[in-house]
Amino acid sequence: MSQLLKIREFAILLAVKNIKPNIHTLEFFKYTNTISNDWELARQPIYKNNVSQLIFTNGVSIVVETNRVMFLEIVEDKAVSDITIPDIARKYVDTLSNAEYEGIGINYRGYVPFNQEQDSAYKYLTQTLLSKGTWQEIGNAPMRASLNLSYQMENCQLLLGVTDTALQLPEKTSIPALIFSGSFSYEITGENVSERKKNLHQAIDNWQVDLNVYQETINTKFVPSTSTSTSTSENTTEISDLFVIGAAT
Repeated sequence: MSQLLKIREFAILLAVKNIKPNIHTLEFFKYTNTISNDWELARQPIYKNNVSQLIFTNGVSIVVETNRVMFLEIVEDKAVSDITIPDIARKYVDTLSNAEYEGIGINYRGYVPFNQEQDSAYKYLTQTLLSKGTWQEIGNAPMRASLNLSYQMENCQLLLGVTDTALQLPEKTSIPALIFSGSFSYEITGENVSERKKNLHQAIDNWQVDLNVYQETINTKFVPSTSTSTSTSENTTEISDLFVIGAAT
C-alpha cells in the first residue's frame, strides 16, 4: 500500500491540575533526568507564571501551562527508534507522580500533498469528503471548510481534524495539501497514585499502536488514490511553518 500520509509532528499532552509553569525550567528537566544534559536550546526559553516554553535544537519542544504539559517532536524523516518524547513523558510522570493527572492525548499531525492543480486539495475536501450542494454556494467567495470528526475506539476517543492548505516550497512556489490532525484522548482514572501512574504509562506505551491506527485510517479511508505523493524532505524549513506550536507571549 502506498503511504501517502507524511507525518510531521508527534505530541504527548498531559492534562493536569494546578501545575506551576515557572518552575519548569531547563535546569529542572535536566536535574530530574527528564532530558539529557547535552540538549541545547534553539532559542531563548520563556518562563512566565502562566506558561513555560523550551524549544530544542533536536526538534523537541516542551510547553507547560497551568492545566497541561505538552511534549512535541518534529518526526518527519525520523526512524521510530529515534523518537524521544514517549521516554521523556514517562520520566516526567515518574518525577511528578503525585500531580493530579486527568487525561492524556497522543497526538499526530501530518499532511497529504496533492498534484500541482491549485485547488485540488480544496476540491477533494469540499466535493468528496463533503457532499456537494447548494449549501456551499452562499456568499460571494468560495466557502472555506474543515472537518472535525470523533470516533469511539476501544480504550479511548479518536478526534480527527481535516483541513486544506498550501505547502510553501522554495522559489516561492506551493502545492495544495490536506492536513490531518489526530488525537487519541485517554481519561486517566485510578484510586491511588500508583494506579494512575500505571494507566499513564500504558497510554504512553500505546503510542505506536495509535500511530498505526492513525496512518491506516488516513491512507485507507481518506486519501484519494489519484493524489500524488511529493517529496518534501528537502523543504523542512518552509513546510514547518504549518505546524508550529503557539508562541508564548
